[in-house]
Amino acid sequence: MTHGIRTDMHTTHPNRGGDWRDSATRYALLPLRIFLGVTFIYAGLDKLTNSAFMKSGGAGSIGDTMRSARASSAIPALIDLALKNPVGFGYAIALGELAVGIATLLGLFGRLAALGGALISLSLWLTVSWATTPYYYGNDLIYLMAWLPLVLAGAPYLSVDAALRARRQRGRD
Repeated sequence: MTHGIRTDMHTTHPNRGGDWRDSATRYALLPLRIFLGVTFIYAGLDKLTNSAFMKSGGAGSIGDTMRSARASSAIPALIDLALKNPVGFGYAIALGELAVGIATLLGLFGRLAALGGALISLSLWLTVSWATTPYYYGNDLIYLMAWLPLVLAGAPYLSVDAALRARRQRGRD
């Protein structure tokens, strides 16, 4: 007992060693990884299949979205850079989201994929959603924070990274 709290009261599954909390801890980031992977795949595909979005001007275009966000952006120079070729920037963001989403879902280069997702979210927060008030209404900051545990932990379970790690370990044994 520690400070009057019993710490030895876990339920162990009769057919397996360890307790259920170990499994819950082990797989705690899996729902986050699935959510972010699916969301970024969807966001990338949504941009790539939206003909109005992939234009330099017009309602719903990447160009108009960037121009309207410029005045309230934390880093207007970043938007100016994107506006040199808004369609190219739109494709870069969409393909980046798609690559990050697929890699995250598969658990392939988990930390690197999460870093890519965090950087995309950071750039969108500093440009498009910077002026959202109160700040917690803007989703890009929340996505940035959601990516950070995956940057730190990677994809240690149910992932291509884990399978490759296990294969390397078997080769050493």
